[in-house]
Amino acid sequence: MVSIIILALVALFIGLRLYSVLGERTGHEQQLTLKPAEQDATVAPRPQPSPLIAANPAEPSGDAYLPTAGPGVRAILSADSSFDVARFLEGAQSAYRMILEAFWRGELDDVRGFIDPEVYATFATAVEERNTAGHRLDNRLVAIEHSVIAAAALDRSVATVTVRFEADIAAVTRDAAGEVVAGSLSDAVQTRDKWTFRRDLASRDPNWILIETDEEE
Repeated sequence: MVSIIILALVALFIGLRLYSVLGERTGHEQQLTLKPAEQDATVAPRPQPSPLIAANPAEPSGDAYLPTAGPGVRAILSADSSFDVARFLEGAQSAYRMILEAFWRGELDDVRGFIDPEVYATFATAVEERNTAGHRLDNRLVAIEHSVIAAAALDRSVATVTVRFEADIAAVTRDAAGEVVAGSLSDAVQTRDKWTFRRDLASRDPNWILIETDEEE
C-alpha cells in the first residue's frame, strides 16, 4: 500500500512539472510570427513623372535612337546623370498624344507650358482659322507604333532631342452642322512626325519644351 502511494505521488509530481513547462493548450495560442529582417525597410511609392521628365539613368538600348544620334545622346547622358532614354521616349509619347489631342480640341491652354511660344503661336493660328471656317476636328490617335530618337545635341547646358514618331491617326473634319467635310474614322492613316524638344540641363525645371514640329513624307 505504501509503494502504491509513493508511485502515485511521483506520477503527480511529474504531471505538475510537465504542466508548468508546457502550459495548458486551449487551441487559441498565438502562432509564431516571423519578424521582418528590417522593419524600417519600406519602399516609398515612386512619383509618376510629368511629361518628358526623365529619371533613373541607364545605358540606352540600340533601338532607342538612330546611330547618327548616338554621340548627342551620350553627351546628354554625360551632362545629366538623371537622363534616361527609355523614360524620355515614354514621356515624349505622352507629350505627343497630349499636345495633339489639345490641338484637335482647340484647347491649347492645357499644354501651353510644354510648347515654345513660336510653336504655340503657329498652333493657335491654325485653331483660329479652323474656328473661323466653322470646322472642328474629330481626330483620334489610334496608336503610336514606334518612336525613336532621330537626333540629339548638347550646346553648353542646352540639350535638344528630335523624336521620330510613327503613328496611326483617324482624322475627320466636320462642319458646324456636324457633317463630315473630310476624312474618315474608319480608316486610320499612318503618319510620320518629327518633334524636337529642348531643355536647359542647368535649370531646375525638369520639363522639356516642344520647339519644332515637322512631318515626313
